[in-house]
Amino acid sequence: MVATAPALTPVRAWWSAVRPATLAASVAPVLAGTAVAIHQGGIRPTAGFGALVVALAMQVGVNFANDYSDFVRGADTPRRVGPLRAASSGVVAPARVKKAALLAFGIAGVAGVALSLATDWRLLLLGAACLLAGWLYTGGPRPYGYLGLGEVFVFVFFGLVATCGTVYVETLHVTPLALLAGIGVGCLATAILVLNNLRDTDTDAAAGKRTLATRIGRDRTLILLLLLVCAAFAVPIVMFVTGLAGVSVMLVYFGIPIAAAPVRTAFASRSGPALVAALKRMAAAEIAYALLLTAGLLA
Repeated sequence: MVATAPALTPVRAWWSAVRPATLAASVAPVLAGTAVAIHQGGIRPTAGFGALVVALAMQVGVNFANDYSDFVRGADTPRRVGPLRAASSGVVAPARVKKAALLAFGIAGVAGVALSLATDWRLLLLGAACLLAGWLYTGGPRPYGYLGLGEVFVFVFFGLVATCGTVYVETLHVTPLALLAGIGVGCLATAILVLNNLRDTDTDAAAGKRTLATRIGRDRTLILLLLLVCAAFAVPIVMFVTGLAGVSVMLVYFGIPIAAAPVRTAFASRSGPALVAALKRMAAAEIAYALLLTAGLLA
């Protein structure tokens, strides 16, 4: 008997569009930022939860917006190897995906306003910048995700801003330790995008989507991937040498084998499915990094 693939349903299409693996990029910086806040002697649990809601809603909003915009611009074709996209699935109307993106951004905006008013009204300006950047990543007349700037967006907003923002709403100040933590998780979040773009290099190039990977080529993209992972694991050394954290921060190095596996896969294989698996492993590596950093800072 020949096994048949499960029927494509709207629920499966929507769940795939959420891109669960990428949610690590929103959870990890909040976790790391909270650890930094506790290490520095101050924490506001309600504010930390609010930061998590904002980060998750922003990530989902970006994912839905990317799903919709890539379909409209012709970047999602039958040749694409990655996870199913809702807008191109045939079972979800693209207009509904756009509305879902706007709803997610709306949730992030409402949570962000509440968080800002409870801490510092100036955060409203930062929140507005985050929402604008999230939509313009692949939306608008000149999406910067199509100009090779996606990696910069992820590093800044899902690394520095998310981590330091969490520390700020919990302690009302940002320290060098917060910046270093943001650099560490930001590098691994960027590595997730690098793997994603490496997988889609051929189809993106054919659709005119000029990601960084299509601009610099496979070999340089692999070098960038390696440098990002190495930079992330250099952060604990800087924390310890500068006296910002104790030797227990070196617990992060137990995460090296987890992060090394997807890097090896990327260097060894051009297979789409293999790179999809590598992306998921890198997401797991970012969560592991944040958890180990938390353990190291709180030990």
